Amino acid sequence: MTILQKICKYLLVFLKYFSLVFFSFVAVLPVVSCAITAFKTDTEYQRTNVMVLPESWLNFDNFVQAFQKANMARAFMNSVIILVCVLVVSVFVGTQLAYVLNRFKFPGNNLIRNLFLFATLLPGVAMQVSVYEIMTNLNFVNSLFGYIVMMCGTDVISIYIYIQFFENISVSLDESAIVDGASYFTIFYKILLPLLKPAIVTSCILKGVGTYNEYYSANLYLQDKKKLPTVATSLYTFVGPLGSKYNLICAGVIISLLPALILFITCQKQIYSGLTSGAVKG
Repeated sequence: MTILQKICKYLLVFLKYFSLVFFSFVAVLPVVSCAITAFKTDTEYQRTNVMVLPESWLNFDNFVQAFQKANMARAFMNSVIILVCVLVVSVFVGTQLAYVLNRFKFPGNNLIRNLFLFATLLPGVAMQVSVYEIMTNLNFVNSLFGYIVMMCGTDVISIYIYIQFFENISVSLDESAIVDGASYFTIFYKILLPLLKPAIVTSCILKGVGTYNEYYSANLYLQDKKKLPTVATSLYTFVGPLGSKYNLICAGVIISLLPALILFITCQKQIYSGLTSGAVKG
């Protein structure tokens, strides 16, 4: 190996690790600045920049005020109700729909799949006028039940994940069960659904993160911010025309991150296995 080749090799290695460190720093920087700001008093925040450390790391007044003034207890309760209902309905509807599209060949099967693909190309904002009109006619605006029904809408990405899993499950399992006298419902719930666990974990992560962080639809349809706040909308309590209290906002952000962080730490083995299995099966 010549000197020029060695220089090029070490240069590529340096660029590889430098890019990893740089982009990791860029990803972590907002979280670090948010954590620093969350512990600052109003006077500290106004006099210092976001990267100056607070005088005391034991100042939890911002967290108490953020939790109380933003009504985060009710916000967490509403978000948990919405999240559980949406995930349960989405899993059962998505898996059954994928089962029908994959296992049964009928006229219009390919048309339905193509329509799902076409639906993913339409921006959600462009359809908000018609969706809002439908929600208004059904008296679903400013209703937690109506918002849950809307969020339970068909998740096309999850359906394609389930379809890809079904394509990797042998049809001989269905045939053997039919020979033994099992019905289609028994085949689905007793045999195929347990095999979809990695796909269900993957789709629940994607759907759950989107539902938990949803702000636009929650702010538009859940208009009573005192009775129907979510975690995303409750943080905007401290935003107003006369200024924003970013130290309280950052404290609320840290509070909203804690449940997801605890869930990830406790279930990271299942999450990683679900994601990696989903990647292999797809």
